[in-house]
Amino acid sequence: MKLVSYKTEDRVHLGLFFNGHIYNLNSLNHVIPDNMNDFLWGGDALMEAAHRVHEDLKSGKLEGREEVFYELLAPVPHPTSCRDGYAFRQHVAAARRNRRVEMIPEFDQYPIFYFTNHNAIQGPGEIRCMPDHFEKLDFELEVAVVLNKKGRNIKAAEADAYIAGYLIMNDMSARTLQMEEMKLNLGPAKGKDFSTVIGPWLVTPDELEPYKVPAKAGHVGNNYRLDMKCWVNGKEVSHGNMESMDWTFAEIIERCAYGVDVLPGDVIGSGTVGTGCFLELNGTGLFNDPNYQVQWLQPGDVVEMEITGLGRLSNTIIKEDTDFSILKLKK
Repeated sequence: MKLVSYKTEDRVHLGLFFNGHIYNLNSLNHVIPDNMNDFLWGGDALMEAAHRVHEDLKSGKLEGREEVFYELLAPVPHPTSCRDGYAFRQHVAAARRNRRVEMIPEFDQYPIFYFTNHNAIQGPGEIRCMPDHFEKLDFELEVAVVLNKKGRNIKAAEADAYIAGYLIMNDMSARTLQMEEMKLNLGPAKGKDFSTVIGPWLVTPDELEPYKVPAKAGHVGNNYRLDMKCWVNGKEVSHGNMESMDWTFAEIIERCAYGVDVLPGDVIGSGTVGTGCFLELNGTGLFNDPNYQVQWLQPGDVVEMEITGLGRLSNTIIKEDTDFSILKLKK
């Protein structure tokens, strides 16, 4: 089942994406709220109600009127929080090798994450960036999960039950801002807080059952063989697979929930898949060839991401018409 948030006439609704059309869930079952956040707080009961609507549509038992004029939004337009993990060893090892430093042993000891700006979540469409963002503007190809249960001190063995669904995440990054502030051992903050893209829909775990594979040795939780690709202006720049995640979402959730509540509507990213950003690709290119031509995102670029079972997410990079720069404010 694929769930969406969409806007018609300045109102945001919760919808079901089925057979290429969007159906308003509340109109098909009035028990189901007409927004994603309230729906997620309803936990399993509302999820089961949505599944019944989906099954009735598939069987022809229920007829709905598809939406015609709408704007597709981030599936969770207003997350309660947004965390991003660091789950792919391939990406971490390549990035460190490219900086000519050893692989950090702590990576294999515990999963980590950082908080990003949950008020800068967006879906398909334009990504508006300030001039400083274009100082090494980057994409990051990731998978994310959304929770629909409140929990605390959750063990990894039970954590998958808290996941409402999966979606594509593009953790946009302004690398010059990020690297400058992280010299002070704090962040990332301004290098990340302007945009995190999720979408195009929230896919429930049952749809991914055919792709399930075992977690890596010594790890606990569900894992899936999902092909992950990114194109910039129609040219493929990244190709990885969710199967290569070292830390599972269950293990990341276990750490997130230690001594604190996780909430319905929380979004948690996987971190970048191997080859999943220009920072890594440029570093690898320069490591092998000092004359390698580096690439960063530019105004007008179209970034498209596709993950097996999760759809295709498309965004266009727009430069704001301003010369305001915080880099120029440095003392």
